[in-house]
Amino acid sequence: MKKLVIATRRSRLALWQAEHIAGRLRKLHQGLQVELLPMSTRGDELIDRRLDQAGGKGLFVKELENAMADGRAHLAVHSMKDVPAELPPGFELAAITAREDPRDAFVSVKYKTLEEMPKGATIGTSSLRRQSQVVERHPGLEVLLLRGNVETRLAKLDRGEYDAIVLATAGLARLGLEARITAHLEADEMLPAPGQGALGIECRSEDREVVALLMQLADPATSACVRAERAVSRALGGSCTLPLAAFAIRVQGNQLRLRALVASADGRRVVRQQLEGAAADPEALGQRVAEDLRRQGAAEILGL
Repeated sequence: MKKLVIATRRSRLALWQAEHIAGRLRKLHQGLQVELLPMSTRGDELIDRRLDQAGGKGLFVKELENAMADGRAHLAVHSMKDVPAELPPGFELAAITAREDPRDAFVSVKYKTLEEMPKGATIGTSSLRRQSQVVERHPGLEVLLLRGNVETRLAKLDRGEYDAIVLATAGLARLGLEARITAHLEADEMLPAPGQGALGIECRSEDREVVALLMQLADPATSACVRAERAVSRALGGSCTLPLAAFAIRVQGNQLRLRALVASADGRRVVRQQLEGAAADPEALGQRVAEDLRRQGAAEILGL
């Protein structure tokens, strides 16, 4: 191929991610032209409500998939935490790249930690996963809806609309905004979303030449971990935006350790599980964890 077109959202973070992949492709394949096709998605436009109320994670990818389907683009680059557990027929994730820092970040100009925040203080997030974990440990805090791109969210914090906000560390790092991080939230305090910190490259399954080019960007260790995490989400409801967290790491040998939780939005009901399994079959490990969560009441919490 002589040219590839990447469909991307217009936010500065999405453009950075698309250009990052474009640069890697150009370096791998001398003479290959790679262009960006910036687009607006419904997820970017509907910023007055939570994603689960607006239609789920697919709001961020549908327009990009349409561009690939009608031939305007060959691939799309996504934050894996924004990718629905099930892709539409005819599409596949050709590569999942090496993971950045998967942790969430606590950002505040008033307080140094979540523990320091007094009762009644406000914290902004659009994520039910983050909300439920915050209020489980800190029931006195008031969680308020926070939507928009990274810069918009930081601006709202700086204007005093929130006492603190929670963002993904990876997004801040990619934009050179690590200095805004007040504290990292470790996995014991805030378990990440499935795929958090990793980029996924989606294309049409029938474009085998494109798939072959993209597969060279895949990171096997990250891919196994993310596949295990996404298997939990898939088994517990698929593409809906769920108060669900899952995070896998590689341990000794070819083993993965997968932690996951499901929580009610008010944090009053939380079920957790941790298991180990073979990295060669991450979906099986994710399925086992999901089944154990179901036995503990996850389906009832999620309303399945």
